[in-house]
Amino acid sequence: MRSNIELTTDKREELVDITDHVCRVVEQSGVRDGLCAVYAHGATAAIMIQENWDASVPSDVVNFLHKLIPPGVWLHDKQDDNGDAHIKAGLIGPSEAIPVIDGKLGLSRWQGVFFCEFDGPRRDRRVVVTVMMAST
Repeated sequence: MRSNIELTTDKREELVDITDHVCRVVEQSGVRDGLCAVYAHGATAAIMIQENWDASVPSDVVNFLHKLIPPGVWLHDKQDDNGDAHIKAGLIGPSEAIPVIDGKLGLSRWQGVFFCEFDGPRRDRRVVVTVMMAST
């Protein structure tokens, strides 16, 4: 099963918790055991599994990446002023694969799935969620 999650982001850089959306797709799929692939559609976005209990963790991630890869100093900035967004998205990566166990997303207690926006705000972000059944 494949489903799209449509998102709107509010900031240039932010982590948006999409765990509940992904869990609904897994539930709707009816898959009991398998794999859930979560993919950020776009060259300046990424997917990350991270703690979702304490809101300071996503903020710390954004702040760290902003310091590590600052805007405005990259050759690509001459094109459309988002060279840092491309580098951040490439380092984090566009996708995550998560096991489906007994019909549920196989995350640990404190883990969540985050859409990483590095070039916002955007009205039309998309995440592709594909749920596959394990062969028996």
